[in-house]
Amino acid sequence: MDEERPAPPPDGPLGADVSRLSVDEIRARIAALKAEIVRLEGALAQKETSRAAAEAAFKL
Repeated sequence: MDEERPAPPPDGPLGADVSRLSVDEIRARIAALKAEIVRLEGALAQKETSRAAAEAAFKL
């Protein structure tokens, strides 16, 4: 399961001071965060599908 755990965002945690980062570093951080959003949206969709299936099974 550790293989699924993403790497921490580059240059620190969310909300970290970015004033000292270069434009390229900020762009890299944005790209990493967008990729993380896509990953989380996929996980959410799977959980919602699973939950809907479970709810449907218990309504029978």
